[in-house]
Order: sequence, then structure tokens, then C-alpha cells
Amino acid sequence: MSVAHDMPAPRVPEGQEEPTVELLLELFEDMAVIRATEKAAYDLFMSGLVKGTTHLASGQEAVAVGASAALRPDDYVFATYRGHHHAMARGATPEACLAELMSRATGLCGGKGGSMHLTSAQNNMLGSYAIVGSHLPIACGAAWSAKLRGSDQVAVAFFGDGATNIGAFHEALNLAAVWRLPVLFICENNLYMEYTPIKSVTAVAQPAADRAPAYDLPAELVDGNDVVAVLRTVSRAAARARTGGGPTVIEALTYRQYGHSRADPASYRPKEEVEAWLARDPLILLAERLKARGVGEEAVSEARGRAQELVAKAVEAAKAAPPADPSTAFTDVWADGGAQWRT
Repeated sequence: MSVAHDMPAPRVPEGQEEPTVELLLELFEDMAVIRATEKAAYDLFMSGLVKGTTHLASGQEAVAVGASAALRPDDYVFATYRGHHHAMARGATPEACLAELMSRATGLCGGKGGSMHLTSAQNNMLGSYAIVGSHLPIACGAAWSAKLRGSDQVAVAFFGDGATNIGAFHEALNLAAVWRLPVLFICENNLYMEYTPIKSVTAVAQPAADRAPAYDLPAELVDGNDVVAVLRTVSRAAARARTGGGPTVIEALTYRQYGHSRADPASYRPKEEVEAWLARDPLILLAERLKARGVGEEAVSEARGRAQELVAKAVEAAKAAPPADPSTAFTDVWADGGAQWRT
């Protein structure tokens, strides 16, 4: 399982029309692990074991899992403060993520980052960023590095629909276009900027895809709840970027099943809208695809059960882990592990 171990190479060969049943089951289990981990994070928060706030991505798992399945282990990934699913899709374990949320020493960042700053440098998941849009130019920098080194690596920046109205979004797209950088801009359009419908404050219907032509960039609109559609779209864009074709803007239409953050009951969303999107839950869609391929409910239930068991063990391990040592607060500030300002 990619969410529990190191990321494998891209899992759909170029030109393959339909993923194998084995791959579909793997993708389902990956998403089930992420869903169970986020539910655990919610429960731990409610029990007082997670401080600060959390921004859950339940309902958006197909974007992270589908995109990661199309990437290589050495590709770079940058995410937002709603980035639990991206960290796990790139190889961070549920235990490390939950321990980080609980400020434990065994956390992904030693208990010093918390929910909004999950980072797994060993998997080239180079951070979750709390400042909206701030990571888009950074992704351009990573892509520029890859281009200068001739490594054919790709940088991927995931962001929400609200970031498309931030100056950094437009600056990053312009720079990427001018320098023809191997970077993919993937917008997780869940329809809301925190509490405000994106359509009420944006002049175009598709906040990311409709802006791409202004920078002479190709854009693709994809069903962000269909993990296979995401995988195919990102595979095409990554292949183009590796061969000098430059950036692509991908807008994935999806929906968060919780509010913006723990403090948000999401009462501003119409009941009919919520029900319609819940019926298109990415796990439901993939289970239906598996059924159409002849996979019985037992196999799907077993995958879900393995995910639940893995996360249950992760919760207990995170609870039992020691708290972060305050003496480590100023370590790992620089690449050499020190804490002193350099002159």
C-alpha cells in the first residue's frame, strides 16, 4: 500500500486504457486509509488530544491518490494546510501523521509542525503551507531546479479554488509559462473559499482552468472524485512536462465532506448540494467501478477492513508515544540541523 510504505513508480503505463483490478483495489485501500485517518483525527480533536485546528480533506482523497499514482518517487509535491491526504498518498504513515497532530515526538515533523505543516522530505512531499497560494512560486523553483539539472522530474502544486484569486497564483503561472517549467498546477475546487462560494467572487466559471489561456497554458477539467480520471489526467500532463512540453493547469472538481475547519459546521451549504456530493463519494464511485469489473463486495470490504485495522493501530501507537521534547524546538531550523542564524 503506497500510503503505508515508500511510493512506487507510476502505476499506469503510458497508453493503458483501463487500470487492472489489482491496481483499482490498491487505490481503493489507499483512499480508505486516508478516510479512516481523517476520521481518527476528528475523533482525537473532539477528545482533546489534538490542539489547534484541523482542516480535513474527507471527500477529496481521489485527487491525492490518483495524482500520486501517476507520479514518480522523485517528483516534488507541495500542498496546502488541507494536506493530510497528500502527505499520506506520498508515503507518510497514518501513525506519523496522527502523532504529529498530537504533538508527539514520533510525529512526521517531530511534533513541531502540526496539522497545517505536514512534510515528508524523504518522499519529496515538500510541505503543507498555511499561507494561501504561497507554495505555488516555490513549486516553480523546484521545477526550475529540475530543468537546470536535466533530471526530468516534475513539480506538482496542489491548491484550493480560493488560491486562484491570490496574486501568487497568477505570478506562478506566468513564470512557469515564460520559463516552460515542468510543473503541474492542480486545483482542488471544492466550491468554497473557506465559507464563501468561489462562484460568487470570481469572474469566470472555472477559477483555475478558465485562467490558464491567459498565460498560454493548457488546462484540463477533471472529475476530482473519480480516482481513475485524475490518474489519467495527471499521467498525460506529467509525461508532457517531462519531455519539455511545459506546465499544465488541472482543475479537479471535488467536495469536502466536513466544514472548512473543525470550528465550521458548514451550515451555509445547501442540504441538496451536500447530499448530491455525498452520493458521489470517491470511495463509492470506485467501489461501483470495481463491481462493474466483477469484483465482489467481499474484496472491497476486506480492503476497507485492513484500512480500519491499520488506522486503529496507528491511533494507539500515537497515543502511547512520548510528547515532543521542548529542547528540540530550535533544532532542524537549518539544513545542517542547527539553530543559529547564518552570516
